Amino acid sequence: MTTFTALGDSITLGLGDPAPAGPTGGWRGWAVFLAEGLPAGQLHNLATTGARAADVERTQLPRALELRPDVASVVVGINDTLRRDFDPARVYAALAHVVGALSAASAVVLTMRLPDPGRMLGMPAALARPLARRTYELNEIVDQLAAQFGTLHFDAAQDSQVYERCMWSVDRLHPSERGHRHIAGRFHDQLAARGHPVGSRPGAEPTSPPPTRRDEITWMATKGTAWVLRRSTDLVPYLLAMAVRECCRRRRPEPAVPGRTALPPAQVPRR
Repeated sequence: MTTFTALGDSITLGLGDPAPAGPTGGWRGWAVFLAEGLPAGQLHNLATTGARAADVERTQLPRALELRPDVASVVVGINDTLRRDFDPARVYAALAHVVGALSAASAVVLTMRLPDPGRMLGMPAALARPLARRTYELNEIVDQLAAQFGTLHFDAAQDSQVYERCMWSVDRLHPSERGHRHIAGRFHDQLAARGHPVGSRPGAEPTSPPPTRRDEITWMATKGTAWVLRRSTDLVPYLLAMAVRECCRRRRPEPAVPGRTALPPAQVPRR
């Protein structure tokens, strides 16, 4: 039996991939698909909607260690970058504790570099660039931890398939079923390459029908609008201030920092 414990936020919980019709409904997602491709895979999904790095450290890690997983995933951080109090140092400290503790418990740890949400949401360049900078800082943290602890590291930020529209649900922040299957397949490949026992690779093609236009409109009317309003009163004013500072910074060339890769320009789809 392979015990797989998944830690993180709504991406790992499975949002964007509704579970097949049943008495309880809910979500499925990439962790389910990956568990199905592990020998006698037993999944414990501890992820919660809205979780931040500190939440994973405080509430999910203790339970994960009790389960003594063979494989554990830590995919979190997007909610940290979407808050005005984003603090890279605190995120690093929390994730270093989580990844380090799971590695010390002999779990094979899975981590992921996150794609740029500004690019997915089609935000104006002035707002997309500071958000891209935050995502870049988050990915630098995860890169460092992956190198330090030897995690299996999926670079979703540089995977061209990840940015295809069919990979994302209507909110453009959570993967669609196809997107969740893609993540599961990438992690399955890395486990196989590491020599970890695996079964059949998760299928890439969706088995459920995609949401209709009516489904998308209903989601936006019932849930999406509330999300936009919350972000408009929290993140957007802060992003505007960041955009002003970014503009001033670009007028003054930044001194080169030895050993640090420059942040590439934000890629924003043309309207």
